[in-house]
Amino acid sequence: MLTLSAKLKTASLVAIAMASLSATPVLAEDITLWTLNFDNNAANTALKKVATDFEAANPGTHVEIVQRAVDEHKTALRVAAGSDKGPDIYFSWAGLGLGGEYVKAGLSLPLDKYYAEYKWKDELLPSAAAFADLYPGGKHGVPFTFKGEAVYYNKKLFEQAGIKEEPKTYEELLAAADKLKAAGIPAFTFGGTVNWHVMRLMDVILETKCGAEKHDALKAMTLDWTKEPCATESFAEFAKWTKDYTLQPFMGIDNKQSYSLFTAGRAAMMLEGDWLVSQLDGSGANLDDYGIFPFPTNTDRLYGFAEYNYISTKSKSPDVAAKFLDYFLSTKVQQDLLGQLSSTSVNKNVQYANQKPLEAEWLGIFQKYGKVYMNGDQAFPLDVTTEYFRVINDVASGNTEPADAAKQLQSFIASRT
Repeated sequence: MLTLSAKLKTASLVAIAMASLSATPVLAEDITLWTLNFDNNAANTALKKVATDFEAANPGTHVEIVQRAVDEHKTALRVAAGSDKGPDIYFSWAGLGLGGEYVKAGLSLPLDKYYAEYKWKDELLPSAAAFADLYPGGKHGVPFTFKGEAVYYNKKLFEQAGIKEEPKTYEELLAAADKLKAAGIPAFTFGGTVNWHVMRLMDVILETKCGAEKHDALKAMTLDWTKEPCATESFAEFAKWTKDYTLQPFMGIDNKQSYSLFTAGRAAMMLEGDWLVSQLDGSGANLDDYGIFPFPTNTDRLYGFAEYNYISTKSKSPDVAAKFLDYFLSTKVQQDLLGQLSSTSVNKNVQYANQKPLEAEWLGIFQKYGKVYMNGDQAFPLDVTTEYFRVINDVASGNTEPADAAKQLQSFIASRT
C-alpha cells in the first residue's frame, strides 16, 4: 500500500503529465487561414467544406477561416507583417507587386522544403506554379487559382481579311493587323475607361520589345525606364497600335462595351482571360466562330495572373499549415472543387468532362507554358500602378509623346525613394 507521501508524489506526477499532454498539442494543431470573402459564394462554401473535411481526416486539428473584404484583408496583413502575431496561412495575389509586398515585409515563409516533401511540382500546372519562383530567397506560396490571358479572334473576320493561320510570331501578328486594316476591320477592341483593360496591350508589348529579363526588371523597378531604350520603344509601339489597329475611339468605352463590339463583329480580336469562354457561351454566342492563341511575344511566356496562399512567418504550426495546403492541392480535393473556385484547376492531374473546344484549348495552353509574366497592376505596388495607368492613358489619348512616357513613369518611381 502506498504511503500518503507516495500517493501525493504519484498524484503530482500524474498532474504534471496531464498538464504536459494538454498544454500544447491542441494549440499546435490549430491553424488560421486569412482570406477574402469572395463575391462567388460557391467559393466561400467550398473553402469551408475543405477545412471541415481536413479536420475530419486529421482528428484534433481545427482550421479557422477568417474572411474579410479586399481592403480590410490588405490592412490586416500589413498590421500582421509589423507585429509578432498573424495567421498561419494567408491569401494574396501572386507577383512582385501585391504578393511581393508581404514577402519583402517578411510575412511569407519560404516553402522550398515543403515543395520537396509534398512533390507539389508534380501536381501543379507549370504556369500556375511559376509565380512561386518570382521572389528572392526561395519559393513563396502555392497557387489558389490561375488565370491566363490570350487573344480571342473572330474566325470570319480573319477569313474576310485573308488571314489563313493564327499568328505564331509578333511579326505575323503585325502582318495580320495590316491585312485587317486594309479590309477596313479594326484589329483589336479595348475598353479605355477602365485602366486595366488597355493596360494589357502595353504589358504584352513590353514583353515583346524588352524580352523577359528586362521586362521583369522594369516592372520590379530595378531597371531605369529612361535608360533602357526598349521602354521608350514599347511606348512608341503602343501608340502605333492605339492609332492604327484598335477600334476607335476606344478610350470612351469600357470593357463591357468593348466585349459587345467584339461579339457584334466590329473588331477582330480581344486580349482577354480564360473566363471569356463561359461569358461567350452564356451570352448565346456560337463558340465555333472564335479561336484563341497566346499573344506572340517571342519569349515563350504566358500572360496571366494568379491568386496564392502563403504560409506566414508568424505561424506556430507551419508543418500543419503545409499539410493543409497539400490537402487543398491534392487531385481529389481539386477535382471536387472544379468549377467552384475556377473553371480550370491548378492541379494538372484533374480530369475534365464535357469540355468545349475553347476550354480544351485553354487547358492545352496552361499545360504547355512553364513560365509566365503578369499584369502590370499585379507586378507594381498600388501607387506605381496608378501612375502606370495614367501614363498609358495619356499616350493612348495622344496627350503624351512616347518619348516622354518613360521619363514620367521613372520620375514617379524615383520620387518614392
